[in-house]
Amino acid sequence: MNPPAGDPGAPAPPPASGISPFWLAINDPAHPIVLFDGHCNLCNGAVQWIIKRDRRDRFRFASLQSGFAAAALSDLPNLPDSVVLMHKATIRTRSAAAIGIARGLGFPWSLAGAFWIIPAPIRDWLYTWVARNRYRWFGKQDACMVPTKQLRERFLG
Repeated sequence: MNPPAGDPGAPAPPPASGISPFWLAINDPAHPIVLFDGHCNLCNGAVQWIIKRDRRDRFRFASLQSGFAAAALSDLPNLPDSVVLMHKATIRTRSAAAIGIARGLGFPWSLAGAFWIIPAPIRDWLYTWVARNRYRWFGKQDACMVPTKQLRERFLG
C-alpha cells in the first residue's frame, strides 16, 4: 500500500492551495512540522509522546498559538484548532495528521498507516469527538509548554 501524498516518506505533491509563501520558503522535507494546541494537556502530552518515539529527531513542533503557526497557516480560510501535520507542501489535519505522524515515527508506530482504509469521515468523526472534549477530559493550561534547552531547537516560533 502506497502512503498518501504528503505523508512522511511519500513523494512530494505540487503545492496545495492554502499554504502560505512563508511555509513554502521554510519547508524542509526532512523535517515534518507538527502544530498543536499549546493550551491543551492532551496535545502537550501527545507532543511529549512523539518526541520520545522520534528516534531520528525528524519532527519539528510549534503551538497553534505561535507566530510561526499564524504565518504558516495565514492563507487558510478556517484555522484548525488541534493537531496539524505540515510536510512536503501539504497540510493534514485531524485523523490524517495523527496517522501521518505515526507513520513518520517508523516501526511499530508506522503500522497505524493501516487506518487509512477506514473512510476519513469515520476517522474524523472519532477524532473530532475526542478533540471537542479534550479540555474537559484532560484539562487546559493557561500558557503554552516551554521546551527544555535540549528540545528548544526542535520547536519553531
